[in-house]
Amino acid sequence: MWQSMARELASYPFTVLAIALDEADAARPWIDAAAPSYPCLIDRDHLLADLYNLVNVPQAVWIDETGRIVRPAETAGSTDAFRAMNRQTGAVAPDVLAERERTKRDYLQAVRDWVRTGQHALPAMEAASSLQLPGDGIAWAHAHFRLGQFLRRQGHDEEARAHLERATELHPDSWAMWRQSAQKNERGLAAGPEFWARVDALGERPYYPAAKIVGPRED
Repeated sequence: MWQSMARELASYPFTVLAIALDEADAARPWIDAAAPSYPCLIDRDHLLADLYNLVNVPQAVWIDETGRIVRPAETAGSTDAFRAMNRQTGAVAPDVLAERERTKRDYLQAVRDWVRTGQHALPAMEAASSLQLPGDGIAWAHAHFRLGQFLRRQGHDEEARAHLERATELHPDSWAMWRQSAQKNERGLAAGPEFWARVDALGERPYYPAAKIVGPRED
């Protein structure tokens, strides 16, 4: 969807910058297959995740032409529709699918509105108050995560696993961290029983918190 958006808004001073929170070998095939016209970075140590408080994908941060964050990290048009899926058949009710598509459509329209007219950009004080600043636990989580990543690249898998698991204990909201040590399926996705157990443990809490975007939009 971002390739289409980049083409549509090519005449405006707008750039999509995609970040893969993964190892290069895992991310590059997906990037090569998509052949995007916009920049795609690979952040294997989650440095940008630390800086911008990114905990899941897809999330987005809106930054204006002056370099100011006008919308801090938030869910980029996704919903929890997958949680309503029949896990035996993969079926999802039509009304749930329709809501998922509406949310995606509305989010993309909000991006268009922002690029074209400046709508949905938060005032500086409101944007600052919306930032979720990390506490000591999250800072330690990132330190354990980076050490775990380093140890794994050096072949010290057991020590690496201990640090990666500690990172997830300290920052359980970071699905991006958890995925790095989770078991992957044949497509390289962490979508097995361990994933579903963590999703179920959320209870009423959302996997994808809804972006709080309000205001007029084009039909």
